[in-house]
Amino acid sequence: MKYNSFRLALCASILSLLNIAAFSQAKYRVEDFTAENLFTNNIEGPNFDKAGNLYVVNFKEDGTIGKVKPNGTCELFITLPKGSTANAIQFDKAGNMYLADFSGHNVLKVNMKTKAIATYCHNDAFNQPNDICMTKKDVIFASDPNWKNSTGKIWRINKGVKAMLLTDQMGTTNGICLSPDEKTLYVNESVQRNIWAFDLDKNGNISNKRLFTSFTDGGLDGMKCDAKGNLYVCRWGLGKILVFDKTGKLLQEVQMKGLQTSNLVFSPDKKTIFVTLQDRKGMEQIHLK
Repeated sequence: MKYNSFRLALCASILSLLNIAAFSQAKYRVEDFTAENLFTNNIEGPNFDKAGNLYVVNFKEDGTIGKVKPNGTCELFITLPKGSTANAIQFDKAGNMYLADFSGHNVLKVNMKTKAIATYCHNDAFNQPNDICMTKKDVIFASDPNWKNSTGKIWRINKGVKAMLLTDQMGTTNGICLSPDEKTLYVNESVQRNIWAFDLDKNGNISNKRLFTSFTDGGLDGMKCDAKGNLYVCRWGLGKILVFDKTGKLLQEVQMKGLQTSNLVFSPDKKTIFVTLQDRKGMEQIHLK
């Protein structure tokens, strides 16, 4: 009886994996977007401005921001001040660009019209701001890992440039994103391979920390939510994008060509996902059928 139960459970697991794989192949098509080696191995943080232009950090050399054209060709947009290296990009309602500057321990602000670069927020308690997400009211949440000690923090940066520490009881915080209704904040830990979910109140305070999902292999990097609230996760080192629903159930698994998937962004029309890959130093695209 136990043996038959085991066989049934095993068959169910195999069928589930096959269904995920088959559904992924049916729903997605992966191909190159840019050429290889256009960026450094710190390629990260893709994002679109309000006009639909795509920007990616560390074009040709660290400390730069590249502008990627619809055909996948790239050009230099700006060079950051000496000592600064961006890792993530966000845009506010007015169209200004914000950068997580991990080597300068800042969040930088860029005027898109004049290309003037200013320090939006600096805090001596920052380890190295890694990834950022932004609410509709232009409040920033930042992951802040300490790779040496395998610890991390989460910060909230309100309009008015004040940074507030939300928690320092984390592992190596990396990917961070908001649910569409802005009631849930997702944060992952690269070394510990955990994804955590927090309740987020209207004042930007977090509570009810709970384990969303965890892994035993590979790494974790950038994450984004789609309009339905599904969570898309970069599995760094495995070359995968995993898609989970709100409950943590795995919906799809997409295999990219490269292995070091570092971050992703949805196109303005939501028909394509653009993925940065650090081993290929370029980008691939996932077409949503």
